[in-house]
Amino acid sequence: MLSIKKLSAYSTFKKGIMIPSLVFILSVTFVSSVFPNRTATLLGRVQDWIFVNMNWMYVWSVTFFVIFLFFLVFSKYGSIKLGDNHAEPEHSFFSWISMLFAAGMGIGLMYFGVAEPISHFSDQTFRPLNDITRAKNAQLYTFFHWGIHAWAIYGVVGLSLAYFTYRFKLPLSLRNCFYPILKNKVNGIGGDVIDTFALCSTFFGITTTLGFGVVQLNAGLVQVGVLGGSGFGYQVAIVSVIMAIAILSTTSGLNKGIKFLSQLNIIIAVAFMLFIIIVGPTVFLLGSFSEGIGYYINQFFNLTFNTYAYEPETQPWFFNWTILYWAWWISWAPYVGLFIARISRGRTIREFIGAVLIIPTAFNFLWMTVFGNSATWVDRNVTHGALSRMADNADELLFLFLSHFPVPAISSAVAILIIFIFFVTSADSGMFVMNSIATKNAAKSPKWQLVFWGVLLALLALVLLNAGGLQSLQTMTLITALPFSIIMLLFCYSLIQGLIIDNNYYGRALSPATSYWSGEFWKDRLQRILSFKSKEAVADFMLQTVQPALNELADEFNSRGIAAVVTTRERPMEVALTIKHALIEDFVYGVRNQSKVISDFLVNEENVPGAAGNNTYIPKTFFGDNRTGYNVESFTKKEIIADVLKQYERFIELSSEVKNELFTDNTSKRP
Repeated sequence: MLSIKKLSAYSTFKKGIMIPSLVFILSVTFVSSVFPNRTATLLGRVQDWIFVNMNWMYVWSVTFFVIFLFFLVFSKYGSIKLGDNHAEPEHSFFSWISMLFAAGMGIGLMYFGVAEPISHFSDQTFRPLNDITRAKNAQLYTFFHWGIHAWAIYGVVGLSLAYFTYRFKLPLSLRNCFYPILKNKVNGIGGDVIDTFALCSTFFGITTTLGFGVVQLNAGLVQVGVLGGSGFGYQVAIVSVIMAIAILSTTSGLNKGIKFLSQLNIIIAVAFMLFIIIVGPTVFLLGSFSEGIGYYINQFFNLTFNTYAYEPETQPWFFNWTILYWAWWISWAPYVGLFIARISRGRTIREFIGAVLIIPTAFNFLWMTVFGNSATWVDRNVTHGALSRMADNADELLFLFLSHFPVPAISSAVAILIIFIFFVTSADSGMFVMNSIATKNAAKSPKWQLVFWGVLLALLALVLLNAGGLQSLQTMTLITALPFSIIMLLFCYSLIQGLIIDNNYYGRALSPATSYWSGEFWKDRLQRILSFKSKEAVADFMLQTVQPALNELADEFNSRGIAAVVTTRERPMEVALTIKHALIEDFVYGVRNQSKVISDFLVNEENVPGAAGNNTYIPKTFFGDNRTGYNVESFTKKEIIADVLKQYERFIELSSEVKNELFTDNTSKRP
């Protein structure tokens, strides 16, 4: 009892999120395990009703997400950064792509790379068509399900989270995507409900993936002779090893374990794909990849809007594949979106959308072409339907496919390694995300909390696997996708509201009643323009001109009952005037001694005063809202005072407008 109290004292869990989430997770697990058949039947009926009667809702929602993101790419908002205007990306481009890819759908590529194209190719719905048409359509439908539409779903959630977190400095939480609508109410019960929904959805998605994936991994290990069977005992061992490594990875930190495993796996996966290209029907694969992309582009709008209302005989396939996929991607969006947002600070909106939509989609297309088209080619020309007859046994299909290529034992072992690492990266990033949700993105959490999530995932996945309740859990997860699609539409509305305010806030011109200078003392100003400054000269200017100006202003503010303070820092040299506020953001006007690189052409130009080297220094302003500053080296003391008042006038004017509360409200950003 004492140890539990100690853990609770050092915990960063938020009770309003954690307690209802655990109650719901354990209750659903209990019902699904004790009454697996009844639960599966009941939930199956609910899912079927939704898919048959509300399929248009999924189609319209996903279509809107695609159009919305493309609009942002080509709009004036695309250049806005996910962070301060001067923010730099936290991770390299390769690391960023590797992590978002591994968390997004890496494990699915191994499971469905062969299984889905073969399933479409052999489906009875398309039997009247000839082999070539069925093979081309199999590639087309697989592209459709794993392409831009899927990543648009992830992109909407990830972009909303990243924007409000890094641009508005709100905690990384789904609730804060509603801030333009709910304002400070996001910190109440409604916000807890949203985060509880996200936590449960993430937990169930990872649990079902872990449970079903273990079966495939078990089948592969039997295939290569590592394990002697596929009983529950073997599955316990596999889950234990996966979660032990995942816990070690996630407790080592995002920049170590998760990043390393993601990069390692993408390298191995690419090498594995190249192996199939080289030893498989190379010319056919390269040609069909080009043709497949063209076919996808040509059919893009038809596929996007099609509900098969005029083809009732095709609708069961449509419900079991397209609608199920849209529901599955939506149900995974809280988890993947949170993780993508966590690693995307410093990217522009245009860069974020372009990378999230295009790069993973292009890789998915290449992967599905290599494995899917190789499978249909082998099925048509080598096995004469053997792979098609195994379409319902996706766990073993990949390894049966590899048996028709050279060194099947080695290729199967590599496939198992990739599946294994993808499981680990999904689990460790999942633990990271769940802990982030449950703590409202606490700055630092004890490592035992990450261990807790790993152990809970492993235990409940095994319980459901043994009791046959995984299907019920998966079905319930798919059902929750419908209400979350509506939530995502509201995310889009909130995001566009924030972007409009953002553009207005940072694009606001200075007051026309003021100017930088009047022309007085123009000879002194000319002398400053024509001289390159040393670090010491700029420091002297700041101490002799800037600091006295700010001190004089602070004294005047204080005499009028407005608390103002001037602070000075030596490294780097900076002087700042700060007026602190309780309910709105602080007003800060500062000047920093900043280095600047000079062009070689200017250094060597004879018609301007020369410089001793390629570096000079300038006194550059900075502000509390992180707007881009400017050089004030030509300003006199009075002009510095006038410039501060000009910025303060702008600050007061912006703070007085209701629409700018998103930027000026300080109460929602308190820890």
